[in-house]
Amino acid sequence: MSQALFIGSNIYRGSRYGPRHPLSIERVPAVMDLARALDWLPSAVFRTSPRAKPAALCDFHDPAYVAALQRAEATGVVEDATTRRYGLGTLSNPVFPEMFRRPATAAGGGLLAAELVAGGGAVFNPGGGTHHGLHDRAAGFCYLNEPVLTIRRLLAMGLSRVAYVDIDAHHGDGVELAFHGSHQVRLISVHEARRWPFTGHLHDSAGGAAFNLPVPAGFNDSAFDHVLEQLILPAVEALRPQAIFLQCGADALAEDPLARLSLSNNAHRAAVRALRPLSPRLIVSGGGGYNPWSVARCWTGVWAELSGHPLPDRLPEAARSVLRGLTWSRKARPSEALLTTLCDAPRHGEVPDQVRDGVAHLRRRL
Repeated sequence: MSQALFIGSNIYRGSRYGPRHPLSIERVPAVMDLARALDWLPSAVFRTSPRAKPAALCDFHDPAYVAALQRAEATGVVEDATTRRYGLGTLSNPVFPEMFRRPATAAGGGLLAAELVAGGGAVFNPGGGTHHGLHDRAAGFCYLNEPVLTIRRLLAMGLSRVAYVDIDAHHGDGVELAFHGSHQVRLISVHEARRWPFTGHLHDSAGGAAFNLPVPAGFNDSAFDHVLEQLILPAVEALRPQAIFLQCGADALAEDPLARLSLSNNAHRAAVRALRPLSPRLIVSGGGGYNPWSVARCWTGVWAELSGHPLPDRLPEAARSVLRGLTWSRKARPSEALLTTLCDAPRHGEVPDQVRDGVAHLRRRL
């Protein structure tokens, strides 16, 4: 398989949703800086993300909504009617200086990823994965739905079978709505039960397109391994996908403040490792993740898995300096391991009956 490529942009550097918003942290720039400090991101594998043009965004999004998003960035304000209609200017999706350019760049990265894997290969677009965005409305920190736009581009290129795997702590409701009833896109989502957006129930199949597995708080590496081997891989293999899109949200990690799952970052790398041989094309995105140190380490490890770099037992000083330089509005401070290593200690435990029973129920549909 060809050398993996990394899509990034400086639009993310210093961009903040607001000082107290969960996305007040550096994520993509931290991954870029950490990978470069480890000599894992030479110019030969780096691609600067283009900004998707409004016409490209309107392949899925309502043109009036895209125009409202552009207008909100240009003026820095939204009227109450715009907030009610489009979900802009809320606590979750506030007005901020790059509120159109940043998500449009993430979407442009996804569209570029689709083009780059046309002939086969793997691409990492950590700025993508914005899976809550709706056709005509912002939701859940997502102004645009990059996975939907990217998968639609893959289909427009002539592919007819795409597997979408989502391991974010939050259910990818926007992607599921977009592909409800699809015979071309299979969605497999593992997400925390009874967590916003409160969708993706076990018996919700999205017209046959989706396999939803809500998991309980405390979901650990052993349970993830069971789900990966017994559900995710069989569901993907049965489709014989021409492309796989893995939404690799880091908010399922134990350190994340917006979920109550207990994975180590070994789970994310295991998913990448297991899925890559199942299709000639693999696109991996970011997604949720709101602890700056755990996100940077997780996604840099994902890139290491894609690009074939072994993880060091202890980070060199240049990489440790990147992690020490990250800041967080919360009072919590990182442990020594979060500052000096990339690989978490495994977090094994019991596989809950809820997980076993849910997997068994979904396997009956294969």
